[in-house]
Parts: sequence; C-alpha cells; structure tokens
Amino acid sequence: MQLLTRSHPAMPEPPVFEQLADARRHLKERLAAAFRLFALYGYDEGIAGHITVRDPEQPDHFWVNPLGVYFGHIRVRDLLLVNAEGEVVAGDRPVNRAAFTIHSQIHAARPEVMASAHAHALHGKAWASLGRKLDPLTQDACAFYEDHGLFEDYTGVVLDLCEGRRIAEALGPHKAVILRNHGLLSVGGSVDEAAYWFITMDRCCHAQLLAEAAGHPLPIPEEQARLAHTQVGNPYSGWLGFQPLYQRIVHEQPDLLEN
Repeated sequence: MQLLTRSHPAMPEPPVFEQLADARRHLKERLAAAFRLFALYGYDEGIAGHITVRDPEQPDHFWVNPLGVYFGHIRVRDLLLVNAEGEVVAGDRPVNRAAFTIHSQIHAARPEVMASAHAHALHGKAWASLGRKLDPLTQDACAFYEDHGLFEDYTGVVLDLCEGRRIAEALGPHKAVILRNHGLLSVGGSVDEAAYWFITMDRCCHAQLLAEAAGHPLPIPEEQARLAHTQVGNPYSGWLGFQPLYQRIVHEQPDLLEN
C-alpha cells in the first residue's frame, strides 16, 4: 500500500483566508480548543499556564486566556486581546501578568512565531527539575532533537520583562525550551503546531522518566535522530498532528466555539 505524502491530493493543508475576520475567528477557535485539550490532559494547575496567538491584523497584539478561568471552560468569546504594553484591549477580564511577561518577549524575539504555549504539566515539571534536555529515546522525542533549549535557573514567578527576555534567549531558534524547576514552553507557526509540540513534549518527558526509572534506555544514534527530526519535527508534522485532537475536542465539547 502506498503511504500518503504531503503532495497527495487528499492530504490536509493549513487554511488560507482572504478576510482578516475569518483568519481571526479561525485562530481563536484553535486557541479555545487548545485550552480544552490542555484541561483534558490535566495541564491545568490553578491560575498557571497560558497559550497565546498573534492577532492577524495587529501582530504586536496577542490573544490569550483570561486569568483565573479553568482551561476546560474557555470558549472563543472568553479570550482576551492584549497589546504590546500588556493592556487588555478586547475582553472584560484581567490577564495573567506572567503570561504577558513571558509571551510578549518571545513574540518580540521571534517574528515568525505565531503562537506560544506554556503550562505546568506534571511530567514536564518533573523532567524540568532535572535541569537536562531530552534525549532521543523514541521517534517522537526526535522532534526535539537539537531543537529545544534549556533555561538553566529559577528566579520565581516570571513578572520582570528581563526574565521574559532571558527565556526567549534560552529558547533561541528552537521549537521548545525546558524551564528548569518550572515546566515546558513551546512555539510554532500556528496554534495547532505550538499546542501539539507542547503535548508531545510532555509525553516525551513522561516516556524518558519511565525509561530511566526502569533501567538504562538506549538513545537513537545521532544520524538516525537527525533524520527522524526532519520527518516528525517539521512544522507541517506539528500542524498535522493537532488535527485529530482538534476534531476530537470539538466533537466532544462543541460549546468551545461559542463567540
């Protein structure tokens, strides 16, 4: 049987919109769905965690979750639009100050990044306490091979823009960064990509924790890890990996689309 490739006419592709309103609606639907998925996977931890996406018309503004609202209750209409000064310009709730401090600096440092995700996921937190990067133990982990950074100290809740800039520097050109004693952060050219990288990175942390607890795992050799990175770690793979998750959550929780 011939495997599908991206050039196959049946393969899905990221949508392109002619109208800004349609593009904005799409981004916000994806963002609300990502929060519902994060709740489903247990990534909620009180008021911690945030996902942002640039506004298609005002790229120095981003959409984000309101402070103190459970991820599993977020709908399109609950999302906030925040400007470059951290002011809420659309929405009637406060924004998490740490969300602005971290994400504003990442978006400023990486103009090509459309979305960024950070949460206090259990296995990501556990792995982050080790102060190490992930090893290429599995095919999935190869998505991050030579493609994630490490922020090597912990200075408390990130409320100072200088700390946000330091996190952006540790992220560098990569798709993700491990924040020591804190958790994980991922980025992408779409909400779909950033959210998928976060989800699969947390699972890779879980897998490595299990493998090292059980024995002495054998890493994939460098050459094969680099090859696998081109296959499973490219932007299209990240976007595509999110599509079944989006289909599931919209089917199970259609109220998230309420505008």
